[in-house]
Amino acid sequence: MQPLIQISPPSRKRPAQVFALLNLGFRPFFLVAACFAALSIGLWVWKYITQSAPALTTVSASQWHAHEMLYGFAFAVIAGFLLTAVKNWTGIQTLHGRPLLGLVACWALARGVMQFAPSQAALAALFDGVFNLWLLIAVAWPIIRVKQWRQLGVLSKIVLLTLGNLAFYAQATGWTTQGAHVAIWTGLLLNISLILVISRRILPMFIERGVKEEVTLKNSLWIDRLLMVCLAALLINILTVNNQTLNLVLGLTISLSAGFRLLRWHTPGIWQVPLLWSFYCGLWLINLGFLLYAMSFVVPDISVILAIHCWAIGGIGVITLAMMARVSLGHTGRNIHQPPGSVVWIFSLVIFATLSRVLLPIIFPELYRLSVMLAAASWIGAFGLFTIVYWPILSKPRIDGSPG
Repeated sequence: MQPLIQISPPSRKRPAQVFALLNLGFRPFFLVAACFAALSIGLWVWKYITQSAPALTTVSASQWHAHEMLYGFAFAVIAGFLLTAVKNWTGIQTLHGRPLLGLVACWALARGVMQFAPSQAALAALFDGVFNLWLLIAVAWPIIRVKQWRQLGVLSKIVLLTLGNLAFYAQATGWTTQGAHVAIWTGLLLNISLILVISRRILPMFIERGVKEEVTLKNSLWIDRLLMVCLAALLINILTVNNQTLNLVLGLTISLSAGFRLLRWHTPGIWQVPLLWSFYCGLWLINLGFLLYAMSFVVPDISVILAIHCWAIGGIGVITLAMMARVSLGHTGRNIHQPPGSVVWIFSLVIFATLSRVLLPIIFPELYRLSVMLAAASWIGAFGLFTIVYWPILSKPRIDGSPG
């Protein structure tokens, strides 16, 4: 006879996960990138004010600073994005758990050495080299396994960034005298190239799905190819003969063609969506950078350094914040159409940092030092606020209970 009351055995259900920072690549890398962006610029400003250059005799202070932003901050964002995107592209799980922690640790150790003991550049090179190679294998293996050959263009940029990083360390350790120059221009233009490639794939789709009005956006294959050819030609020219007339022509061509593409992507609804207008403004700031770069060869008051900071702060800074803000919401099961209200301040601060650092010195050259201070404070505020607001989003499990 069956008993009237069935007594179930004790539940063996695993306790709910409360800490998810190592579940997928975007989580730790977006967080450490934002923290590093704020802290490293704080350290750089302190060195700028006190005129205490890093303890390096083989590379200049500005080269050290540029390297840490391009191969430290930006590479961390790229790592988080690719480890997440490759999983979506291929359906194969990328690094998570302890292996992901190991990859983050290599990146962090390299940054620690370069920030606080830059004279030990060989040690930083070791950690960075392991980080670069490990990341390349981690994203290449799933792509090769499922034969997604269309992603090889993205992989090639990671290979070139890795070689650029090695070129910097070759000079930092005294092996060469021009490695840092090659590394900085390679890192800068490859980051811009990667942004233009990824934005071409995703921004029209984001706009179509994110605005209230019905809109269909199209890409132009000839513009896409023209941009990539001109970017490659510009980098080769800068690193070889550095013909100023060719630099002028290529800079204007990139600015005009990319600007035409952005005009085709415009629809009024984007200005009601922070996760869209931020991305859109970042791409226009990249265009402004190419225009300033071209004008620097014909207008004495416009320095190449202003174009570089327009690309770095306005392009890389704004775009990475916009991408991190969106990816962090979407891949944790949150509504991308209802981001935290503070994102408006985050994006506005870094855009203000760009305009302060780039336009203020042109209009009021005597306020150059003030422009640096305003830009640094706004940058630190933007990334500091992102870290505070997105820490719980990045460290807690997906709200829909799905893995990732």
